[in-house]
Parts: sequence; C-alpha cells; structure tokens
Amino acid sequence: MISSLVAIKSTPKVIEQFLIYGISKKFLQGDIILREDAYIKAIPIVISGSLRVGSSNSALVAAAVLASTNDVQVSAFDGIRSLPHFNPDLDVDPVIPTVAAWRAALNESDAVLISTPEYAHGLPGVLKNSLDWIVSSGEFMKKPVGLLNASARSTYAQASLVETLSVMMAIIVPGATVTVPLNGRPWDAAAILADSAAAHTIMNAIAALQQAIAQSAVG
Repeated sequence: MISSLVAIKSTPKVIEQFLIYGISKKFLQGDIILREDAYIKAIPIVISGSLRVGSSNSALVAAAVLASTNDVQVSAFDGIRSLPHFNPDLDVDPVIPTVAAWRAALNESDAVLISTPEYAHGLPGVLKNSLDWIVSSGEFMKKPVGLLNASARSTYAQASLVETLSVMMAIIVPGATVTVPLNGRPWDAAAILADSAAAHTIMNAIAALQQAIAQSAVG
C-alpha cells in the first residue's frame, strides 16, 4: 500500500441521517438551499503518510476502502507520492499535472480522513509536502477533516498535523479523530475489519465525518 486518499460517496439513503440532524426537514420546508450534490457526496480523505510496504497506516486506508457499503462507497487516491518537492517558484500556471490531480481530488471531496505515522516526533515528509502544495490553492478551507492514528504512542505528529490543518482553515472533526491501536502489528485491511473494536472505530469516524458534512452544508 502507498500513501492514499479515500473518497467516500454516499447514496441518497444518507437523507435519513440528515433527518436525524434536522437538516432534511429544513430543506424540504425551503428554509435553506443545499449544494445540488449534498446528498450524494461525503469524502473523507484517508491519506497514509507512509510509503512503506506493510505500513499500518496504509492498512487503515485499505480498511476504509473495504468498509464500503451500498450507502458509503469508498475509493482511493494514491497520487501524493508522485508530487514534486514543494517550491513556490513551481506553483504557477500551467499547474504541474500531479499537483493538479491532487487538487482536483480534494475539490471533488467533501471531507478528508488522514492516517499518518510519526517519524522523529514529526510528520513524514511525503505528507507535509502534499499539504504544502495546497496552502496557496486552499482546497482544505472549511473542509471537515478526521485523523486516524495507528498507534496511541504517536501523539506529536497528530498534534503537528492539527496545527497545520488549522492554519489551512480545515475543520478538525473530534469524532473522526481516533486511534486504532495496531501498534506495529502486521494486520492487513481484512484483519482490521475482522476485529470488532477496530471496525467499530473506523465506521464511527466515517459517520462523524458524514455528520460534519451535513452540518457544513447548512453552515
């Protein structure tokens, strides 16, 4: 598995959840106007900050893909490893194709879910580099973001990531910021989802992002 982004698309059945939040009722009454696609898109970006084969964080990304249902269909974007080193001199038109693809994937998503390891109390370079390419273009602005953590010991990287994303004006979703304590165990996606506690944690994170998307739609 490589660093990847997960796009979650939900069917109109998510309207039932909107009703729970009191949003569909307002919509039906004509009190608010939602985006045309508000009921059919919900996109947590699960970015594995690791390029390592056998990465626990990449396994979490794969588990999110396998967690797809008829209501929540998950696909993966694996292009951040192909981004060039960030250089403001290169951030000009025409946009570098790999950068354009990364920004487009973010634009098409309604939320982001990030899973990253911690290296020397910091973020992996590949993840920070991908974020640097978004600072000027702003695709994270007002976008709900959740953070997956594969180790309870990895707190510095997550704190750093929260700081960076907050500066980029992302909306950090507490209910989608969770730890799935794999702690270096060689679990693949199927094994993660076979563990009831891990599966429950991942699905709850996705549900929290769906709620945040619903709330931001009427923001």
